[in-house]
Amino acid sequence: RSSWLLLAPLLTPPVPVITAPPCSLCPEGAHRFQWIRNLVPEFGISSSHVKVLSSPAEFYELLKVQIKAAKQRVVMASLYLGTGLLEQELVDCLEETLEKSLQAKGSPDLRVSILLDYTRGSRGRKNSRTMLIPLLQRFPEQVRVSLFHTPNLRGLLRLLIPERFNETIGLQHIKVYLFDDNVILSGANLSDLYFTNRQDRYVLLRDSPEIADFFTELVEAIGDVSLQLQQDDTVQMLEGMVHPYQGDKVAYCEIANRRVMEVINSARTRQELLHAKTFHSSQPGSSLLSQQGSQASGSQKAEPDTWIYPLIQMKPFGIQIDEMVTETLLTEAERDARIYLTTGYFNLTQAYMDLILGTRAEYRILLASPEVNGFFGAKGVAGAIPAAYVYIEHQFYSEVCYLQQQERVQLQEYSRAGWTFHAKGLWLYLAGSDLPCLTLIGSPNFGYRSVHRDLEAQVAIVTENKALQQQLHQEQEQLYLCSGVVSTSTFEQPNRYVKLWVKLVTPLIKNFF
Repeated sequence: RSSWLLLAPLLTPPVPVITAPPCSLCPEGAHRFQWIRNLVPEFGISSSHVKVLSSPAEFYELLKVQIKAAKQRVVMASLYLGTGLLEQELVDCLEETLEKSLQAKGSPDLRVSILLDYTRGSRGRKNSRTMLIPLLQRFPEQVRVSLFHTPNLRGLLRLLIPERFNETIGLQHIKVYLFDDNVILSGANLSDLYFTNRQDRYVLLRDSPEIADFFTELVEAIGDVSLQLQQDDTVQMLEGMVHPYQGDKVAYCEIANRRVMEVINSARTRQELLHAKTFHSSQPGSSLLSQQGSQASGSQKAEPDTWIYPLIQMKPFGIQIDEMVTETLLTEAERDARIYLTTGYFNLTQAYMDLILGTRAEYRILLASPEVNGFFGAKGVAGAIPAAYVYIEHQFYSEVCYLQQQERVQLQEYSRAGWTFHAKGLWLYLAGSDLPCLTLIGSPNFGYRSVHRDLEAQVAIVTENKALQQQLHQEQEQLYLCSGVVSTSTFEQPNRYVKLWVKLVTPLIKNFF
């Protein structure tokens, strides 16, 4: 059976409908995941352009180096920008680079676009907004700061829910950092913890102009339907744009859907044309003269061995591409295939749980132990969140045991003194292979929030290159090395005691965290 057929029941307008099976004219040796390009653009690149990073410090240093080297564009999407010294250093790097651009001859080329979440970015007196206002004041023509406000937080609800709690309704959760034609995909935010001792995942795609263009356009599209930060710390919508919480909700969501789908569909069309052109020019009957000409001009690219697929999930706008692709990957995973799935917040949707428990592949699921959960030690109600995750984990583990699936589905808890855990994504190993051929990396956590409430983006990276597969394998091994296998005795430990009120409340609130 073909993977694309499995998507049919999930497709509802305005998600693009798949009308044909994957291209039967694909070059020999092409990978089995090309059905994904029926939904999103496919970017073929050389594996030499992909670098997997492993530590927060490496991520932070790379951000600074890339900002300083940027000439045309800096585009950064994150949940928020922190307010500490390390974050200030990033802002200083931006200021320095913008200053250099301003002093260059002619009009400055550099443009900086920053997309953050409105509620998280406005939390406290000193916040993401106050960190960025000096840049807006100094470089008004070059800097744009957009603050996404979920259309679901409005009216009486918006007036009654206090700060911090209002973030449970919906967020801008995408994390993309791009500099000219270099793109960093991650689950990490722009905050000191993510630069020091909060473990995440990070991948750099170097010299990838088409991918950089796509994510620039995506961030700009979301930016256009977001509030624009002004120099006096007020916000306003672009002229003629429906307001996210004061305007008509349906009209706003339709406009947002249209803007984002335009980006996805236009990039998909561009890449299809490029693919057709490349395919025809590589045929035996194509003109030798034209091939020689392109080689002479240096435009002949190396044959791609790695493919990048951007997967977008924005349920408030009716866009569910990431959910569809993830469900299909879990459904199609063959017997003896291995899936290593990791999330900092173990709260899988019912659909994902059902697929894990009901399909044939082996699963190794990595999650945070209570001590490395980001909410561990938090004040007030938030302090009980790690216990709620323990309760959800215990329920899932009990279901695994009830179905006698302990050999096939294994839970492992990440534990590392002085660190917290925020890594998310998956690695897919085909049956009989010691190396992964596919990984998902980006912002989604595989939970209810990621699927239903927040704006999310990740990429599927598919590669035939052994060296890149080895990089991805090492990344997976390094994360799983810091873990222990969950067993019945895990939940008998004193630190796993869950109070009765937490057990009673968790089913009611699990869709909010």
